[in-house]
Amino acid sequence: MVQQSFASRAYRDDAVVLRTHKLGEADRIITLLTKHHGQVRAVAKGVRRTSSRFGARLEPFMVADLQLVSGRTLDIVTQAVAKGAYGGSIAADYGRYTVAAAMTETAEKLTDVDGEAGTAQYNLLVGALAALSRDEHEAGLILDSYLLRALATGGWAPSFTDCSRCGMPGPHTAFSAPLGGMVCAQCRPPGSPAPAAETVVLLAALLTGDWSTADASLPQHRKEAAGLVAAYLQWHLERVLKSLKHVERS
Repeated sequence: MVQQSFASRAYRDDAVVLRTHKLGEADRIITLLTKHHGQVRAVAKGVRRTSSRFGARLEPFMVADLQLVSGRTLDIVTQAVAKGAYGGSIAADYGRYTVAAAMTETAEKLTDVDGEAGTAQYNLLVGALAALSRDEHEAGLILDSYLLRALATGGWAPSFTDCSRCGMPGPHTAFSAPLGGMVCAQCRPPGSPAPAAETVVLLAALLTGDWSTADASLPQHRKEAAGLVAAYLQWHLERVLKSLKHVERS
């Protein structure tokens, strides 16, 4: 009966490791974003021992096919097969590491409600980590594109063309995080920043994945866009993203 009960609680899913922390002398608690079960917190027993069969597969930023068993408070990882070994190349570079940490912290905050856009958020995060590990684009651009698209998937899609409040066709010259993006002169709250037109073009490219435009952008516009993305993110998450302050911006 015990074996049947254990088997009935077992399930399999792809997952990306968001973060880990120690438990006892040899175990770890692992926060995962799974493809089909949303965010999961699980125990990996003995994973910190050098003899562990799957310790390296359960490091932050790794993607694995996992066998888990449901528990009352924490699930248990019983098997891990590597699918995306992104952790090593990301951890070897401080700039990439801080970007990945900001992405996984964002994913954790956006998926802390069970089942909310879990599969879409999983796919976005895995794609961003893969691009980061392969150095496909400048790390800051990958981060800002991921943040904008993750927020859009979570229900907070910004507008960088029409006025985000009244819908008046753009382009517009003012940005308001509380109102959802670019706003017209009539809707503009006092003190709203007025980003350069090139910065607004860059933001729109990052949201839609127009990498030819994003890659051609100038450093000053990337820096300005990063500030606006950070403001937009923290307004809608209603909290400061701790890892974002460690990201190096050129």
